[in-house]
Amino acid sequence: MTDPTPLDAAHAAMAAAPEDDAARLRFYARLVEAELYLLLEHEAEGEVLSPRLFDLEDGPVVLAFDREDRLAAFAGAPAPYAALPGRVVARMLDGQGIGLGLNLEVAPSAMLLPPAAVDWLAGMLAQAPEERDERPVEVFAPGGLPEAVLAALDAALARAAGLATGVWLVAARFGDGREGHLLAFTDAAPGAEAALARAAGEALAFSGAEDLRIDVTFLDGGDPAAARIARVGLRFDLTPPAAAPAPPRRAPGSDPDAPPILR
Repeated sequence: MTDPTPLDAAHAAMAAAPEDDAARLRFYARLVEAELYLLLEHEAEGEVLSPRLFDLEDGPVVLAFDREDRLAAFAGAPAPYAALPGRVVARMLDGQGIGLGLNLEVAPSAMLLPPAAVDWLAGMLAQAPEERDERPVEVFAPGGLPEAVLAALDAALARAAGLATGVWLVAARFGDGREGHLLAFTDAAPGAEAALARAAGEALAFSGAEDLRIDVTFLDGGDPAAARIARVGLRFDLTPPAAAPAPPRRAPGSDPDAPPILR
């Protein structure tokens, strides 16, 4: 037996505590982060994909696996596939009336997500923190946030290696008297702002916290506001950037805001 994958572990934790909403959300957070191998009818044609559809009693489903060898074991022979982040698969299937079969017959994390669950997952991914031009007039040490929120942010931001030099969470008061929490990134890589805001938004959505908003701002490291925030804020560790690899050949799903087209 191969070693269990992170998705297997998250699925096992969810199955062991069926009434635990936090465990369920952690599984879905892991699902959207995972690279999934989507079984196709034939090779992709640019941004157009033709997933193999299976007609089940409750409607059509497509199949995806979190390891290439699991897909091969299910298919029993070489089969065309597209490697896509789980978040892209969810967005691609959103509103299509198609379910998602995950690791069916080949792993302990086998499960079937009906269309309503896929649409719910895509809706969770649509949530994002609010990016504002307004600067806070005062910043304070953050307080009162659930531990689940801090853990989710820590896990999500740890994967943002090389996209910023630093990130701090603070409580803030703005000029209009509004108070809230602010996530401040310093020296974000060019074009990385949307990805960083998306990572924070997904972490918040899957943390289980309700009616909680976090604003996002991007600052130059030399900005005096960044220094003030660093003095009182809670810092999340970011891995120092590695040497940039050569850009890969564009593949379906490489732009999470433009999921592949189903055919």
